[in-house]
Amino acid sequence: MTNLLPQLTAAADEAARIARGVTADQLADPTPDTEWDVRTLTNHLVLWTSYNFELRARGESVPDDWQQRDFTAEPGWADAYAQQLDRALAAWSDPAVWEGEVKMGDSSMPAAAVAGMILLELVLHGWELAVATGQEFRIPGTVDAAVLGLVEEYAGMYRQYEGFAEARPTEPDMTMFDRALALSGRDPHWSAA
Repeated sequence: MTNLLPQLTAAADEAARIARGVTADQLADPTPDTEWDVRTLTNHLVLWTSYNFELRARGESVPDDWQQRDFTAEPGWADAYAQQLDRALAAWSDPAVWEGEVKMGDSSMPAAAVAGMILLELVLHGWELAVATGQEFRIPGTVDAAVLGLVEEYAGMYRQYEGFAEARPTEPDMTMFDRALALSGRDPHWSAA
């Protein structure tokens, strides 16, 4: 797997933009993930794509108690998220990070594979947050292609850990991104309305 820093940067910029568009009155609204409301989805996105992502570059992980942290209750949380995304990307801008292994519980994974999973988190959950809050989701085609490849590569593992639902049907004329959504078990046409 190649260095995905350009795709991660584009996806992080979009996630930060979407986070800034979330309003307090939307936090209890539904999302495409029927088990999560906007608050839960946002907290997951903030924790795993910024704080955890930065710590993984150093071989660390977030403390367990952070999994209960309500980032959305903190003043200026969206701007803090954008700043934390910048710190995470800066940590991953060191080429040596991409060559190593990242500790994941009792085992380890190639750093590039971990970065790929973070890209999936940024894009798939970023899209969910956008559609749940009535925003447009915009990423360049290079991100679409990378995400589709990653979904195809990791779908089995994500389903094993209940991160993806069963794949939805795809159509020949679907965009790469809609195909990635469908293969990850998401409905590309989901609407909060």
